[in-house]
Amino acid sequence: MVCRLRLDKRAEYLELHSAVWPGVEAMITECGIRNFTIFVRGDVLFGYYEYVGDDFEADQARMAADPVSQQWWSRTDPCQFGFDDDAPDGARWQELDEVWHQD
Repeated sequence: MVCRLRLDKRAEYLELHSAVWPGVEAMITECGIRNFTIFVRGDVLFGYYEYVGDDFEADQARMAADPVSQQWWSRTDPCQFGFDDDAPDGARWQELDEVWHQD
């Protein structure tokens, strides 16, 4: 997944991610997400994770309902914006189409 980083919020975003809140990390793990990594280059954020759960939609809904995650997103969301103006629901993070893969 990919999104853009507001350059005037870059330092704030990187500072937040230098010490992600334990409750956020716990919820990510509880919702079946492993190997979650976010990379940055200039104003581009690239995120990758592996999902090991059984019901992705339910786990995503559980995370969205979590008050700690909501508070975290209230801090990180203003730092980001999407590539496409027509993204559904104003989504900042947008999925990429896989072109090639090797295990």
